[in-house]
Amino acid sequence: MDFQYSPKVKQLQERLNAFMDEHIYPNEATFFGEIEANRRKGDAWIPTKIMEELKEKARAAGLWNLFLPESTRGAGLTNLEYAPLCEIMGRASWAPEVFNCSAPDTGNMETLERYASEELKEQWLKPLLEGKIRSCFAMTEPAVASSDATNIESRIVRDGDHYVINGRKWWSSGANDPRCKVFIFMGKTDPDNPNKHLQQSMIVVPRDTPGVNILRHLPVLGFDDAPHGHAEIVFENVRVPASNILLGEGRGFEIAQGRLGPGRIHHCMRLIGVAERALEKMCKRTLTRVAFGKPVAEQTVTLERIAESRILIDQARFLVLNAAQMMDTVGNKAALKEIGMIKVAAPNMACQVIDWAIQAHGGGGMTDEFLAHAYAGARSLRIADGPDEVHRNQIGKLELRKYKAEKAVQR
Repeated sequence: MDFQYSPKVKQLQERLNAFMDEHIYPNEATFFGEIEANRRKGDAWIPTKIMEELKEKARAAGLWNLFLPESTRGAGLTNLEYAPLCEIMGRASWAPEVFNCSAPDTGNMETLERYASEELKEQWLKPLLEGKIRSCFAMTEPAVASSDATNIESRIVRDGDHYVINGRKWWSSGANDPRCKVFIFMGKTDPDNPNKHLQQSMIVVPRDTPGVNILRHLPVLGFDDAPHGHAEIVFENVRVPASNILLGEGRGFEIAQGRLGPGRIHHCMRLIGVAERALEKMCKRTLTRVAFGKPVAEQTVTLERIAESRILIDQARFLVLNAAQMMDTVGNKAALKEIGMIKVAAPNMACQVIDWAIQAHGGGGMTDEFLAHAYAGARSLRIADGPDEVHRNQIGKLELRKYKAEKAVQR
């Protein structure tokens, strides 16, 4: 197992860190200030000027579409090569969009790259890669436990040269953004198929199609995450061309397998960056605060938490790098256990480190905007893209499988 970064990756790390130092960290107050100003005017969902300005700078700097593996459309990086770069971007919640590397667009772009027709790629992938539009992934539903995706009830019914879509979705990230122009929608085309994993399909739905109605935005622990956000949406008799189906009827789970693996690992990569920054804030804060006659950093409990944070972060990073390497070498399906492991480990690690950082700040920790928003994001990722319980069940079953095989051989 060799996680030594190549000269190409090291150079990209240097350039990306330099960009973050020059353009991202100094403009955090500007970015969130613009959102707050728009909110006071009555519309927090207006895209910020600073974001669009920085996108142009990132594109000019060659720090654009870094996420696409084995593609002439992106930087051509493997998952292992992209991991340290994604970690750097994760240090600021809004930074990934600057580099056109933010969810759900990354997952949707990979889905279109792998499974869409050339016509759909030209219509939707091209403007997404150029950062001209944004997108949404509509999978989770409020009426069922969507952690078991076979529960999904939305329908995609063939009607001549079209499909008619009906269903209610929620936690559809990005749908509130006025730049969101296209959805990838998952629903059932064959609900009576005895194989539950062949009942569903994915289809491309333009945002402006009649019958697409956004009901409300859904806050995360009080944050609306404007101008991105998460929405509840009703699709009512939405008609799209039959050519918008991805890969064919009954291939929805197959596509989800290809989409959610990279999406999950990207989340985990970014969480490591979040945790690193939380640890930095904890160390700096405790070195300047004095309690009971000495800096808080010298209190035994603080030293223990700083040490434990470093251990937890590095453990998670090595797990992520291992999963990335396996995805690159044996494929997403063979790396299922490793992807599940990091999806449990990274959010729990980040929640713990951020919690300790909040505690170290004292009362100020409760009002620190970075820490509060970081905790909300990390906590939500213990549910998003599959809750901890589902991943743990899967990991446990995969671990037991080899012993069941041994037992069968012994018989």
